[in-house]
Parts: sequence; structure tokens; C-alpha cells
Amino acid sequence: MRHTTLIVPGFHGSGPTHWQSWLQDRVAQARRVDGIDWERPVLADWAAAVGRSIDAAPGPVLVVAHSFGCLASVRAATRRQHRVAGLMLVAPADPERFSPAGLRDQDREPGQQSIAPQLPDSPLGVPSLVVASTNDPWVRLSSAAYWADKWGSLLVNVGAAGHINVDSGHGPWPRGLELLDALHATCDGLPLGSINERPGQQAAAH
Repeated sequence: MRHTTLIVPGFHGSGPTHWQSWLQDRVAQARRVDGIDWERPVLADWAAAVGRSIDAAPGPVLVVAHSFGCLASVRAATRRQHRVAGLMLVAPADPERFSPAGLRDQDREPGQQSIAPQLPDSPLGVPSLVVASTNDPWVRLSSAAYWADKWGSLLVNVGAAGHINVDSGHGPWPRGLELLDALHATCDGLPLGSINERPGQQAAAH
């Protein structure tokens, strides 16, 4: 079955040299979520926009999200398992870095509530990958692994890849396209555990 691939960038968006833009140009039926203010990472607003894009797609949707966009995507997907074929969650930002109103500033507003309680804490009900690195400034690998376990996602450790963005050298990203192809195959009946590791990388099924 042909899927729509929905690209969901993170905080500040994904510019033309970002791997998400590169991938979007190479995947049939790919489109980018709209209706988001990329400079205001408000989970409820972003999740609503992602949900509208999923609902408007002509068929099952594969979500390819980055950073804060991953958090919005999992929240939107929890009520739409019948519409979402799978999720590829790349470098999900740590929810403890955000409040319901946006980016947390613990120095100016100590005690701000995080958005972690607003995220699903049980399996998402669809095939999913959490792609994480060992030196991401936005999330510790242990935190990414924690959420992958909660969501029933396959954790793919891509090594020292930073935040997997332009700053860490991820413009063209063939490995990302391979992972998306593998996720697409799982939607056609292959198990997530069939995704191959690369030397120096670890994958763990949850």
C-alpha cells in the first residue's frame, strides 16, 4: 500500500540543507507538516497541527520526525493508530527541556512543569523507531532509550552523531533513508528486528 510520508521538523524548523529536506526530495508522496510556528515549541499546538496533517492525508501515514517534532508526533499518533502506519523518531528532544508553554528556563522560572506527563507512556501501537546518538546535546542516550522502551519502539543507536542535524553534518543522510525504507518494509509485514546494525552501532528491540 502506498503511504504518505509526513515530515515533522523540530524547534526552529528544518532548512533546505537539513537531512529532512534532503529526504523529502527523494521520497514519493512526501509532504511537510504545516500550520506550525517553528519558534514556539508548544506541544499542544504542534501535536494538533501534526494531527490535522495526518487526518488530511489520502492514505496511511509514515511520520518522519526530528527533535521536538518527535514529541508532537507521538502525542498526535496516540489517537490515530488507524491512520499512522509507522513513526521514525530521530533525535527526540528531552521533554524535560520543555514546559507546556514552550522551552523551559529553569534559571528564570524554577519549578516549571515539564511536558513529560503529556506524552504517551505505553506502546504506540504502530511500528516505530527511535534513532538516537551518544552525544546529543538535546537528550541523553539513556533518556532516548527510556522513551523508546515506553513507546515499544526499536532503539537505533547511530553513535556519536550529535543532534543529527546540519550542525552535526547531517545534510544528505543515506542512513536515514535506509532506516525509512526498513520502517516502510515493516509496515508491509517484516519485523522491526530485521533492521540491520552498522559496525559500532547498537539496536535494541523493545
